[in-house]
Amino acid sequence: MKLESLNVYVCPACHGTLTLKATLQHEHEVLEGELTCSACGAGYPVRGGVPRFVQSGQYASTFGRQWNWFRTVQIDSQNRSTTSAETFRATTGWTASDLAGRLVLDAGVGAGRFAECAADMGATVFGVDLTEAVDAAFTNIGRRPGVNLAQADIFALPFRAATFDCAYSIGVLHHTPDTEAAFTDVAATVAPGGQFAVYLYARYGLSHRGSDLIRKITTRMSPRLLLALTTAAIPLYYVYLLPGVGPLMRIAAPISPERNWRWRWLDTFDWYSPAYQWKFLYPEVFRWFEANGFSDVKIFDGPIRMRGVKAGGEAARERSRRPELVAS
Repeated sequence: MKLESLNVYVCPACHGTLTLKATLQHEHEVLEGELTCSACGAGYPVRGGVPRFVQSGQYASTFGRQWNWFRTVQIDSQNRSTTSAETFRATTGWTASDLAGRLVLDAGVGAGRFAECAADMGATVFGVDLTEAVDAAFTNIGRRPGVNLAQADIFALPFRAATFDCAYSIGVLHHTPDTEAAFTDVAATVAPGGQFAVYLYARYGLSHRGSDLIRKITTRMSPRLLLALTTAAIPLYYVYLLPGVGPLMRIAAPISPERNWRWRWLDTFDWYSPAYQWKFLYPEVFRWFEANGFSDVKIFDGPIRMRGVKAGGEAARERSRRPELVAS
């Protein structure tokens, strides 16, 4: 946890100011300590360099295991690829000129793949995750300047309203108990004139029908058993390429089509393990943007990727109201 992040974090219960007692620190990075709310007295530990605003991963605990098991698979700097950067641009439409010098929220940071992309574009990123995935993210990118990570609940974010210039949630909100409510809570953190981008699973076509039936079984398995079973996706990839049988298999029992075997294994586990996996239509998500005061909503290739601009003032004027990141 960086000392200057105290200018942004607040108590998730009452939005009071937090004070820090550090017990282990390396330069501006607090590795162990305690945050205390000056208003309500609530306490939150800092462990492993990460402030913990929740006690467990709750309904998303499989993701905590997943991102620690597959910590480096999707991190561009670890695998010398640009796959995550390309996905980030395709989902948000943002370039370095959009994010440089901006305060940005990553809602559902996972192992840090997209937070790394935003930081590479010059943003100051605050990444939150409900689970111990933040430990994988901290190992990957947590000590980078401009990267701040917290274990926190999207439904009780440790930020005041209108804090961020930009926010994004890529492949996360559909794994919460109430996706529309999660969307609303993240949208509230965006300042007037700021932007919010999301990627959500689509309810179009037949491709998800077979996996939805299989998930009735897989979501009741232990994560380690499912991890072992999804190794079958590694060789089955070649069967799914065969004419005739391949298209039928992709409907009846979908697996990830990724060519990289480790990525394919990860994605297949990711599909069958979460407790929640809702799917949506474009008009539904468009109405969420409208209901939360966003306009100029853009749709990008590959369902469902959308971005909107929050109404209410000039971005430059509103940025002057957000917290300044000054080391204390």
